Amino acid sequence: MTVRSLGYLHLDTDDVPAWRTFAGDFLGLMEAAGSADDADGAENVVTYRLDHYPARLVVHAAAAPGVRAIGFEVDDRRALGDLVDRLEARGVEVVAGSAELAADRRVSGLVCFEDPAGIPVEAFYGPVLDHEPLLTPTVSAFVTGSQGMGHVIVSAPDVRASYDFYVDVLGFWERNSMKAGPDDLYFMACNERHHTLGLLPMPGPGRLVHLMVEAASLDDVGHALDRAEDLEVPMMQRLGRHTNDHMVSFYVTSPEGYAVEFGWGGLRIPEQGPTYEITRGAFWGHRPPTG
Repeated sequence: MTVRSLGYLHLDTDDVPAWRTFAGDFLGLMEAAGSADDADGAENVVTYRLDHYPARLVVHAAAAPGVRAIGFEVDDRRALGDLVDRLEARGVEVVAGSAELAADRRVSGLVCFEDPAGIPVEAFYGPVLDHEPLLTPTVSAFVTGSQGMGHVIVSAPDVRASYDFYVDVLGFWERNSMKAGPDDLYFMACNERHHTLGLLPMPGPGRLVHLMVEAASLDDVGHALDRAEDLEVPMMQRLGRHTNDHMVSFYVTSPEGYAVEFGWGGLRIPEQGPTYEITRGAFWGHRPPTG
């Protein structure tokens, strides 16, 4: 195994205030030290914590929305070097992260590259912990630790090429699949979380489709539903339970249109195990909003 978890997500946005409401007031993430304004006083970057890691979600002001980096954690310096060897053997251009970039990401070391769909990926080791207490404003706790910050689904126009890349080079394995038109949607694991990565055969340039965070209690999900209504966060799918990871969750739309899932109770699978195909996404619920 190479990648151990999803470590962080850096997003570009043309509406930082909207993300402040979405990530802080709705999702219940803790705004962390490192948020900053530009010379004119406008919000420039906002950093959020879910746990003891100093920067899990970072939102950057930009002219247009997009993914700045999906960060995957590896064990240590040697594991990062081994990953670089595999990437270069596959013909992937790898850029060593500068000391300045490592300081910005709050890690000991990192490298940058793109996956076959053009998604900017970073592999890092050694988060630099600041040991400040975590005070999530409205959530009892988030499920992270060895499972990382949650999961992401990304677009993969050539889904087989992306699949081979993440399995052969980054060390993921297939947990399950589901038909998505003529191709398959793959749910990929790298730890005991049911899936850390999803590959959606969507046309067009590689991009983030979906982000999930998992709370520690069912009450956290209920309170988040209330906040979504109070804050008029656009609902994408109402409460339901998935067939693959058994997560009880609902989906909303982020300021840029990403599908963001807030859930509880996902499966923990300590071993790789055989893969399987699902034929529907939910045991119950996950229906579009009414009215």
